[in-house]
Amino acid sequence: MPQNLQISLLGELRIVSRETEFPLPASKKARALLAFLVATGRPHRRERLCELLWDIPDDPKAALRWALSKLRKVVDGDGRVRIVADRERVHFDAEDVDIDIKNIHTKLRQRDGYLAIAELEPMAGQLDMVLLDGLDGAGDEGFDSWLTAEREDASVARIEVLRQLATHPDMAPAPAHKWMRLWRDADPSGAEAHERAAATPAPAESKPAAHRAAKPKMNPQSRALRAQRIGFCEVPDGTKIAYATLGSGPPLLKAANWLNHLEFDWNSPIWGRSFATIARNRTFIRYDERGSGLSDWNVADLSFESFVEDLEAVADKLGLERFPLLGISQGAAVSIEYAVRHPERVSGLVLIGSYAAGWRILASPEEQARREAVLTLTELGWGTDNPAYRHIFSQTFMPEASADDLAWFDEFQRQTTSPQNAARFQDAFGHIDVRHRLAEVKAPTIVLHSKYDQRIPLDMGRDVASGIPDAQFVPLESRNHILVDHEPAWRVCIEAANRFLTEKGI
Repeated sequence: MPQNLQISLLGELRIVSRETEFPLPASKKARALLAFLVATGRPHRRERLCELLWDIPDDPKAALRWALSKLRKVVDGDGRVRIVADRERVHFDAEDVDIDIKNIHTKLRQRDGYLAIAELEPMAGQLDMVLLDGLDGAGDEGFDSWLTAEREDASVARIEVLRQLATHPDMAPAPAHKWMRLWRDADPSGAEAHERAAATPAPAESKPAAHRAAKPKMNPQSRALRAQRIGFCEVPDGTKIAYATLGSGPPLLKAANWLNHLEFDWNSPIWGRSFATIARNRTFIRYDERGSGLSDWNVADLSFESFVEDLEAVADKLGLERFPLLGISQGAAVSIEYAVRHPERVSGLVLIGSYAAGWRILASPEEQARREAVLTLTELGWGTDNPAYRHIFSQTFMPEASADDLAWFDEFQRQTTSPQNAARFQDAFGHIDVRHRLAEVKAPTIVLHSKYDQRIPLDMGRDVASGIPDAQFVPLESRNHILVDHEPAWRVCIEAANRFLTEKGI
C-alpha cells in the first residue's frame, strides 16, 4: 500500500505517495466508485453502490466486486486495508490520508477570521480545478446529483478563499485588486455588498443619544436565529437536506424529529429556549427531516432507512469525527441505528421520549385501526385553516400545554410539511423497529421519558433503557411527550442531560 497517501479530488482523481503517482483503473466507473467512497467517508450498502454506478441489464454485483479488486491493488497493501468491505457494506478507511478538498473544508470551517495568505493562495489554485473532472456520467442520475452537489460545495469554498484573499488585512494593494476581481467574477453580489459597505461612512457617534435611532431589542431566540448558519447537503438519492449550526465548542448533533423547521423553531415555546440553552456551551447542529422544513418536500423515499441516511449525510458534510447525538421521539430510533452503524463516531446518546418499535409493530389491532383513521384525516384536513385535524396531535403531544402553546403548535405543523407528507411520516414511524439494535449500542446513553406521556408510554422508554447496556433512565414528572420550556420537567431534563454529558466527558 502507498505510504503517506495523498488523494486529489480537485481536478482529475489522483493518488500520490512520496511524489509517485499511482495508476488508476482505466474503468471510469471504478474511478467513480473510489471517488465516491473517499469523498463521502462512510460505509455504503453494496446495493446502493450498484444502483449508483451500474445498470440493471449488466451484472452489478459482479461489476462492483471487479472494481473493488482493481482498487485494492492501488490503495491496499503492506498489511493495511483501505477498502473495507463485508457482505453488506463498503467504505474507504481514510485514516492518515491527505485528501485535498477535505483539508480545505476543515481549515475554512475551523478558523475564525482570516487564514494566512500562504495557506489561502495555494487553496485558490487548487479550487480553480473542477472537482473530480472527467467523472460526469459515470453513474446514474443519483451519482450525477451527488457530483453536482460536491462541486457546488467546492465552489462555495472557492468563493470564501477569494473573499479572504481580496479583503485580507495583510495583502498588498496590487494582488488585492487581482483577488477582488476574481471574487467579483465568482460572487458578484457578495463582492458588491462588501464594496458598498466599505464605501459607506460609519455613523457619527458624536451625535447625542437622543438624535440617534434606537435599535430594536431582540430576544435571545431572535438573536440566535440570526446567528445560526444554514447550509445544505445532498443525500445520494438526490434529496437536499437543510442543516443549521449555532454556537461554539464541542459539537452536539440532534437527529430530526416530528416536526421541526430551522427558521420557525426559534419562536417556538417548545424548541426555542431548549435550543438556545444547548448552544451556550456547544456547537449545536440540527437539520430538517426530508419532506419537511427547509429540506426537500417532494421525495420518493420517506422511510426509516432514508432518515438514517439523512443523518449520515449531515454528519459527513460537517466532517464530524466524534460527537454525541440528541434523539427525540422517532429521532431516538434514528440515533440508535446510527450509533450502531458508526460506533467510532458516536460518543454518547441523549434520548428523550424514545421508542424502539412503531405502532404497526407493537400496537393492538384496535390502536392500529385508530391510527389508520388518523392517517386518512391527516391527508384530508392537515392543510386547511381548521386546526381540528392537527389538534389530534397537539393534544397528545402536549396535553399540559397552554391554549396559546397549542395554537402555536397547530399552525407550526401546518407550515412545516404537506398533508401528504404528514400522513407518510406517520406511516413510516409505524414501521420503525430497532429492538434488535439496542444491545449493540456501545456509546454511553441516558434515556429521559415523561412518566405520563400520552403519545409514547413510559414503558416504551424504559424498554429502550433496559435494552441498551448500562443506560441511565430518568423518569420526568410530566404528561407531555414534547416538554414545554416553562414546566419543571423541562429544567430537570436539561440539567440531567448536561450532567450526563459532563460526567462522561463528552
